[in-house]
Amino acid sequence: MGFGDLKSAAGLRVLNDFLADRSYIEGYVPSQADIAVFEAIDAPPPAELFHALRWYNHIKSYEKEKASLPGVKKALGKYGPADVEDTTGAATDSKDDDDIDLFGSDDEEESEEAKKLREERLAQYESKKSKKPAVVAKSSILLDVKPWDDETDMAKLEECVRSIQADGLVWGSSKLVPVGYGIKKLQIQCVVEDDKVGTDMLEERITAFEDYVQSMDVAAFNKI
Repeated sequence: MGFGDLKSAAGLRVLNDFLADRSYIEGYVPSQADIAVFEAIDAPPPAELFHALRWYNHIKSYEKEKASLPGVKKALGKYGPADVEDTTGAATDSKDDDDIDLFGSDDEEESEEAKKLREERLAQYESKKSKKPAVVAKSSILLDVKPWDDETDMAKLEECVRSIQADGLVWGSSKLVPVGYGIKKLQIQCVVEDDKVGTDMLEERITAFEDYVQSMDVAAFNKI
């Protein structure tokens, strides 16, 4: 389990793919898992890795309150896809294992102390979680949908786009924006529930109208 080297482009791509259908590293609210991964990244992910960049900017907004987020921070290798080894977390794993051995200690007193500490932390986490209402993570997305040429029926193109229906997807306002040579692109807003609808799904469904649509791009992506 892991993301690989999060200081490398390959590691960031793994993180981006991991977050394509997730709002957070674990669960449905920001936690110490997000902080652990966030602190392993040197700089914001590039714009093309928009899932990772969206998550990075969101977690950055919790910088002043990161210590109060729920959960217990674990080694980096404990997070991420099961089939990827996290090389940045190897040293941390070893250090953590040396500090507290929750299961393998021969010292009965130390084992009881570790067990008590774990139970207290779990109780604190469950208490905080039970007091918080379930939060549905949503995002507002602005899409640029480009036609093939200036003869494309833009009214029909928009009709096709709005015909896409899915649980957790709501279409909003739209407008036509000139791009040059008499060609206009459709700029359309939508609100999605992050756990149900992703940009990859939207792109696949929209570009399926190949008689009208040349391409689709994400112009803006904001958490609500």
